[in-house]
Amino acid sequence: MVPDFGHGTWIGKGSQALNDTPEMLSERSLRQERRVKRADELMMNDDTIHKFEKAALARSRSVDSAPLGNYTIWKNEYRRGNNFEDMLRLMQDQIIMARVYSGLAKLTNNLALQEELETQLAQIASEEESSDSDTDQLQRVLDTIRDMGQILGRAKEQLYECKLVTNKLRAMLQAAEEELEYTQTYTTFLTQLASKALPDAIHCLTMHWTLEYHLLPLPMRNFPRREKLENPKLYHYALFSDNVLAASVVVNSTVMNAQDPSSHVFHLVTDKLNFGAMSMWFLLNPPGDATIHVQRFEDFSWLNSSYSPVLRQLESAAMKKFYFKTDRSESVESGSENLKYRYPKYMSMLNHLRFYILRIFPKLEKILFLDDDVVVQKDLTPLWSIDLKGKVNETFDPKYCAWAYGMNIFDLKEWKKNNITETYHFCQDLNENRTLWKLGTLPPGLITFYRLTLPLQGKWHLLGLGYDKGIDVRKIERSAVIHYNGHMKPWTEMAISKYQPYWTKYINFDHPFIFSCRLFE
Repeated sequence: MVPDFGHGTWIGKGSQALNDTPEMLSERSLRQERRVKRADELMMNDDTIHKFEKAALARSRSVDSAPLGNYTIWKNEYRRGNNFEDMLRLMQDQIIMARVYSGLAKLTNNLALQEELETQLAQIASEEESSDSDTDQLQRVLDTIRDMGQILGRAKEQLYECKLVTNKLRAMLQAAEEELEYTQTYTTFLTQLASKALPDAIHCLTMHWTLEYHLLPLPMRNFPRREKLENPKLYHYALFSDNVLAASVVVNSTVMNAQDPSSHVFHLVTDKLNFGAMSMWFLLNPPGDATIHVQRFEDFSWLNSSYSPVLRQLESAAMKKFYFKTDRSESVESGSENLKYRYPKYMSMLNHLRFYILRIFPKLEKILFLDDDVVVQKDLTPLWSIDLKGKVNETFDPKYCAWAYGMNIFDLKEWKKNNITETYHFCQDLNENRTLWKLGTLPPGLITFYRLTLPLQGKWHLLGLGYDKGIDVRKIERSAVIHYNGHMKPWTEMAISKYQPYWTKYINFDHPFIFSCRLFE
């Protein structure tokens, strides 16, 4: 019962006096009387007691039949309305804590609990591989959460200590970071490995065309219109490649977008391994009214080690040891850097031929160099009317000294006047021990053409389709030449899918060899 109160004063805990009005004292007294009355009724009513007991039993049984999202013994914030993804995230959280407590159980020699946790983790791993229906999967996830929650509840009672759990989580986080770093390195390694290898379908095409070429009678191996090859009044292109399909796309796209294909001449140089396939493709599929000629650089009598320091270095034992030395690992752990040294491009003379253009085409005045990973979308003849103002080459931003390979218009008169090839030889001689740069032709190219480039409008050449997934489609469509520079070449499975149609539109998929080799399947 409520003790008598003095008027206006109540002495509570801590002897703190509270001044109440008579109205407040009356309300408090009435509330207390109602509570006492209700308690007496409950004590005297057996039906009410039975009702509460029945409700408690129902709640205990609901542990095994709770609807999705309503119950978890480990976390209480998941209520009705959470979706399946929320429950999966909760299960992932439980897996993390199970691993924490498993480690702590082992540390404290609680082997029975550790075995129970590991068994539950193994069961979850095996269930993830099952292919149940959506309804069965929902129930399975709920059952897993319930069972794991009960185990985690017991583990927390037996093992939880803030410092130990914190240290274990920190160790797991560090291990996860190391695993992520390894995965990223492995992905980079595989990306570079895939980008440096031709797909099986292109090898298949090359073998087919090589065989057909060697079965072809000698008189039928000559290309027509050879009289146009040295006519300086025509539009000449230089293309150095060992990829037959890529070269065909460059030629086809240029011819299909040219206003007058008959005035365009393509000079294609390859190696002896791909010469037959390259020749056979263009003999069977001539580029309309355009002229094409295929050569192999091994037939250039002037290109020998006594004339070219590049060739001399490529043939030397020291260079081969530099690129293929046994202590440079190709494993994933060694990273992607070492893999670059195995890239055949760096050991191929085709990569250096662009610096011998004048020697290859001595009777021409201007020539447009194209890489084999470009697609031409506009008529390029206006490039020959550009006044290079005494420069040899063009660049795309006057603020920078660098310039881009891929598409370059060269004034061969200025080339000769500025001794470009000799300058390149001088740079290569200086770098014979690989101290100035390690790989590639871009570093010596920047030195050779220093202050000999002229800015060109950006609409002519768009780079980045081999690595940049965020290029505006409108920018692509208004560019004269698009360049798939980067690892994601359009002829590989790694290609950026939204850019690939700009390249594949110039391939005849109905060709019997392309069909039989199952390109892009």
